[in-house]
Amino acid sequence: MVQAYILIQTEVGKATAVAQTISAINGVITAEDVTGPYDVIVKAEADTIDDLGRMVVAKVQKVEGITRTLTCPVVNL
Repeated sequence: MVQAYILIQTEVGKATAVAQTISAINGVITAEDVTGPYDVIVKAEADTIDDLGRMVVAKVQKVEGITRTLTCPVVNL
């Protein structure tokens, strides 16, 4: 199982709606509004890194109101 944090920038005033929509995506553990350079931080999981990438490109990035994403896979050192 691969986990990642997805840092999301949204259009002004869209963070709450984006977080709520993303929360319903299969594989998303949490989606929370935050302050700072990013507006929403998502913790997600998938079976493989490829599955994670497909989820981000095919589902997360298609949510209305998102302007940019940054995916940070969790590593176990």
